[in-house]
Amino acid sequence: MLTLKRVAKKFYQTRGDVPVVQNLSLSLKKGEVYGFLGPNGAGKTTTVKMVAGLLFADEGKITIGKYAAGSVEAQAVIGFMPENPQFYRHLKAVEVLHFVGELFGLDAPTITQRSEELLRQVGLEKSANEPVRTFSKGMHQRLGFAVALMNNPAILVLDEPLDGLDPIGRLDFKKLILKAKREGRTVFFSSHILSDVEELCDRVGIIIAGRLVAEDAPKKLVRGQAKTLEEYFVKLAKQHA
Repeated sequence: MLTLKRVAKKFYQTRGDVPVVQNLSLSLKKGEVYGFLGPNGAGKTTTVKMVAGLLFADEGKITIGKYAAGSVEAQAVIGFMPENPQFYRHLKAVEVLHFVGELFGLDAPTITQRSEELLRQVGLEKSANEPVRTFSKGMHQRLGFAVALMNNPAILVLDEPLDGLDPIGRLDFKKLILKAKREGRTVFFSSHILSDVEELCDRVGIIIAGRLVAEDAPKKLVRGQAKTLEEYFVKLAKQHA
């Protein structure tokens, strides 16, 4: 469903080109929940943005199904939630979803139906007609998830979706991710909350300094190495420091 083959990305700085992602290869199956982990500066967000088509790889290839990442066809089947969702502050929550639905070319009845359904799913039905400028960070996250689902995508790409949520919000989001899996969607998300990743994911990949250093089911990675995924992650990060 999602494939990265030998992907590399550099950013220009005054001291020269700095490699951010190096020789990265991943392959996700349909209906799989995949956690993408790494310390700050490891290249996670850069990778997520390349998958979403917001950045382009310098080398290698990224495909969504049979389409190249960033193509119109790929954008039609992907739902993206950035780390800090931003919306036009004067719009109401329901207006944000209507706007997104129109961008995807959905007809008016479908937009109305999906907007109501998604706001209910993310727990914002009572705030549907409130302007976004009044929303808390957690409410922004919930609306961002609804936006990512508006086009009924085959794959969800989520950058730190659990960030800034209280325990109730985290529980709700975990339920939404598992619901997406039951519906047959592929979920690719980054997170620093490793206990949630361990609970949710079929597989995880750990990236350090732009390179994939470990990949497997959480239980298989931890077995014989550590008691928890968090403990294993810290050990691995120190080894590659």
